[in-house]
Amino acid sequence: MTTIGIDDMALATAHHVVDLADLAAAAGVDPAKYRVGLGQDRFAFPAPDEDVVTMGAAAALPIVERHGAAGIRTLLFATESGVDQSKSAGLFVHGLLGLPPQMRVVELKQACYGGTAALQAAIGIVSRNPSERVLVVASDVARYELDSPGEPTQGAGAVAMLVAADPRLVEIEPVSGLSSAHVDDFWRPNDSSTAVVDGALSMSAYLSALTSAWDDFAAHGGAGIDEIDRFAFHQPFTKMARKALRRLATHTGAALDDVLQEATFAYNRELGNTYAASLYAGIAALLDGDDDLADRRIGLFSYGSGAVGELFTGVVRPGYDRVLRPGAVPDALAARVPLGLAEYRALHAVQHPSDVDLTTPSVTKAPFRFAGLRGRARQYERTA
Repeated sequence: MTTIGIDDMALATAHHVVDLADLAAAAGVDPAKYRVGLGQDRFAFPAPDEDVVTMGAAAALPIVERHGAAGIRTLLFATESGVDQSKSAGLFVHGLLGLPPQMRVVELKQACYGGTAALQAAIGIVSRNPSERVLVVASDVARYELDSPGEPTQGAGAVAMLVAADPRLVEIEPVSGLSSAHVDDFWRPNDSSTAVVDGALSMSAYLSALTSAWDDFAAHGGAGIDEIDRFAFHQPFTKMARKALRRLATHTGAALDDVLQEATFAYNRELGNTYAASLYAGIAALLDGDDDLADRRIGLFSYGSGAVGELFTGVVRPGYDRVLRPGAVPDALAARVPLGLAEYRALHAVQHPSDVDLTTPSVTKAPFRFAGLRGRARQYERTA
């Protein structure tokens, strides 16, 4: 049987970073409310010439440079921060990367679950023709109203994955547990740049989707709870993963204290919520931070408000550590430019109507930038 999964992956983030200690000071609260209560330290924030396209292209670039485009006949772009109501953000990435025209390019959306929808679709494509590879890009910007409860959980980032047969990083096993329900816990209206959130309902819906998906996973012959060595969860904030593990332990009657590794939190604590990329940033952090993963099975839970949950497993391949690029993500996180509160608030308030031409200031040091609007069309360019 052909194994299929993640052959390579890379992460990109935004130019700026906001320290939650500064946000706490401005709000007059103890920084521990964010650092302990939420499990977050900082969040990434885009420069005026950055968006999901520029971050997604930056994440995908090293993969294309390492592997070339041969055999990549599909690009799937997952986001809930799309830049156009019709055109796929993936087509902008396709052009920026100079990919061949003989490709299908599609954008997928279901809140934070979109990255997993793209991954599973990619696996289906490769299973039909194992000589093909699929480029999956999950990229998002989480924005909430200033001074709202959601503000400290903002974030920005992108993860790109090359999905292929006989993968070098993580083999995705075939059984999935699924759960869907219509829940008004989180949404973003078409006329709003920020999301509407019912925080308590969202946490409840997340945990309900987790147990429902686990039951479906078990009913379809998935690995037993004692056969799973690690867990990685979608992290709207890292403390949510701890809540999820406790709920799963209670639900299954298993002792799971050792299967949720601190390593999965490392990047998310710095990025904030990256929506469709969040689970995969956690996987990237686990692969980079745990030196004993070969042949280990990881339980993966993806959640998207509204609400869709999926629980599935992946087995880390021997030699995975030879594919990784130690230090690449920490270096990128360290290179971000801090934003003071006044500057952050000013950037947060900026809105660009689509019917006015715009030239953005050149700020980002990333490989690609959003150059502005011309005749209501978005313009992108390489920075070098």
